[in-house]
Amino acid sequence: MKLPHFRLKNKFSEKFSETMKAVLPILAIVLLLCFTIAPIPPSILMTFLVGATLLVIGMLFFNVGVELSMTPIGERTGTVMTKSKNLFIVILVSFVMGFVITISEPDLQVLANQVPSIPNMTLILAVALGVAVFLVLAILRMLLSIPLSYLLVFFYVLIFALTPFVQKDFLSVAFDSGGVTTGPMTVPFIMAFGIGISAIRSDKHAADDSFGLVSMGSIGPILAVMLLGIIYEPGASEQVSDSIPDVANTVDLWKLFSAGIPTYIHEIAASLLPIVVIFTIIQLIVRDINKTTIIKITVGIFYTYIGLVLFLTGVNVGFMPAGNYLGQTIAGLSYAWIIIPIGMLIGYFIVKAEPAVFVLTKQVEELTDGSISAKAMGMSLSIGVAASVGLAMTRVLTGISIMWFLVPGYLIALVLTFFVPKIFTAIAFDSGGVASGPMTATFLLPFAMGACGALGGNIVADAFGIVSMVAMTPLITIQIMGLVYRIKDTKLHKELASQADLTALAAYGDMEIIEL
Repeated sequence: MKLPHFRLKNKFSEKFSETMKAVLPILAIVLLLCFTIAPIPPSILMTFLVGATLLVIGMLFFNVGVELSMTPIGERTGTVMTKSKNLFIVILVSFVMGFVITISEPDLQVLANQVPSIPNMTLILAVALGVAVFLVLAILRMLLSIPLSYLLVFFYVLIFALTPFVQKDFLSVAFDSGGVTTGPMTVPFIMAFGIGISAIRSDKHAADDSFGLVSMGSIGPILAVMLLGIIYEPGASEQVSDSIPDVANTVDLWKLFSAGIPTYIHEIAASLLPIVVIFTIIQLIVRDINKTTIIKITVGIFYTYIGLVLFLTGVNVGFMPAGNYLGQTIAGLSYAWIIIPIGMLIGYFIVKAEPAVFVLTKQVEELTDGSISAKAMGMSLSIGVAASVGLAMTRVLTGISIMWFLVPGYLIALVLTFFVPKIFTAIAFDSGGVASGPMTATFLLPFAMGACGALGGNIVADAFGIVSMVAMTPLITIQIMGLVYRIKDTKLHKELASQADLTALAAYGDMEIIEL
């Protein structure tokens, strides 16, 4: 039995429209800068445009593929595991899944190459262990109905208590590690996995607890890398990649991108394989999925794979040089302060092009029956990321320690957890990991590194940290949205109660008249 052709056609048409709305503003901003205040060499512009084309095609296939495969696989795996009622199996599968998927996360490989003094594999294994342990804790929290806010407060207090013992230059890298582990491959699966686990619960808080796995999974890497920083005491690195691609013609352009594609073919295959293997094993045991669903999931996996390979090739090969060079050029202007509003403008729109953001906003809208719309979520994320990039550019210009932003930022976010509906807290802390995806790592981070290099700053201390800043501000903006939602809801209930009282009073008056 084949998938209905018209349904796939409609899905591609819908996703293409969403993708273009997300990507076109970024293209327009970069091109406007290139032809005005920040001219760049034609070779970089050519690679950027080809990268943007691959990004659009990749996002299109990824978004269709996730809907067809990753979401049902995650939900099904979570439901089957929990229904087994075997706590050992739940813990073991969750740990193995978190560990193996994290090791093969492409963004983690990039981070490992940037950290001095610590062997790459040591860092990768430590981060993977952190994700695995905290994924297990997150699932146990859901099963035991422990409020997420309690755990968030405890672990973030622990994180900030450790900061005096970690070198200043290394703190930014440690906090960035929490964002790079929640990539476009892991987030859709983990989020769907949480929905699947909560689906078997019938209590009123089940929907609230279906979110929160991503936020807990982001804490483990921060702690793991901070502990490594204490042990290894790494020094600062002043290396920044500012090489301009040598592209003289279309043949050179093809060679540049064709050299990058095999890397992501292997990396995405390694990321996808553990998910497919675990799901296959579960289905061989359970055997309750029909042939049509299996075909649909298989097609979706293929689309997801192709989409991520094209997307990551586009942003890594095409966007990195452009981001770095633009940062250098703008920071070199006599009015370098303009990098702050430009960074905010780029940040506002770039989060819309993060692949996992599509998944998050859609799942939130569906799970809340439209009470929290994808549009409202998108606006809150954009405002948050714009603010974070503006603050990150301020750090690049001034050299202010990242802790002056992270400590009050997380303090505000944690205090808000006690005043907003539980579901907004879980969604907000998940959003932080989702917002700091590959677009941040491959465009905003090089942008900050280029600017920092041009200004003669400390790359590790001042440029690194932008990922953690992007991961922090949505915690505040989305919870503020939740606070507004609660105030409006309370006001509505009071109005309805008043109307009910007036109606009852009127009815009572009518009864007295009748009696008279």
